[in-house]
Amino acid sequence: MVCKAIEFMQNGQSLVSAWNDGKIRVFLPESGKLWYTINNAHNSGVTAIATTADSKRIISGGGEGQVRVWDLEFNPKRQYLRGAMKEHKSSIKCIKVRPMKNECVTASADGTCIIWDLDRFVRNQMVMSNTLFQCVCYHPKGIQVITSGTDRKVAYWESYDGSQIREVEGSKTGSINGMDISPDGRELITGGDDKIIKVWDYNDGVVTRVGEGHSGNINRVKMCPNLAYIVSVSEDGAILIWRYPHDN
Repeated sequence: MVCKAIEFMQNGQSLVSAWNDGKIRVFLPESGKLWYTINNAHNSGVTAIATTADSKRIISGGGEGQVRVWDLEFNPKRQYLRGAMKEHKSSIKCIKVRPMKNECVTASADGTCIIWDLDRFVRNQMVMSNTLFQCVCYHPKGIQVITSGTDRKVAYWESYDGSQIREVEGSKTGSINGMDISPDGRELITGGDDKIIKVWDYNDGVVTRVGEGHSGNINRVKMCPNLAYIVSVSEDGAILIWRYPHDN
């Protein structure tokens, strides 16, 4: 079995994980014990996972390109499938939930990102590009989404109509696989096949700091909410913790 993605519930009470055997496994963070399992979540394996701000839903993506919404409102151990959405033609690579709104965005290897309405379970907007998308983020204000992929570009898009605002070169040598944005929306971090962590000024679209230390391709990066650290993981199994490079 291979774990493809992990995400904390927003209330911090559980850790949700996506597995290539088609199951979603939820663990208790204090003990590490398995709490419950969603069996047969996706026939082609679970490839991406996200949770809502109220900790009442899990959103999963599968290798078949389907997005599913699991309701945990009444009893987490008796979850049920609330909705399913299928427009992607390839595996889901990343899912992010929009802050303070019942909406999510999914990135797929088919070259599309789709913004979904989680009340009606329909597409609100679609972004298309000549790349295999690897990661997507919402700006904290929710008005823009940021994408990265195999074309080595970081792209900014309007969330309301899917139009592209800006595109910058994120790497000279390979795919950009991981990305995260600071809570205030001022800085963006990326990591990818060039094995370098980059900190960007979001508005200017320029790199302000770099970090080198990985010997394998970087798969994912994450900022701590208090901006004290950056965590990155790579294909060689390394997990590196970086002090956040504040100006002072």
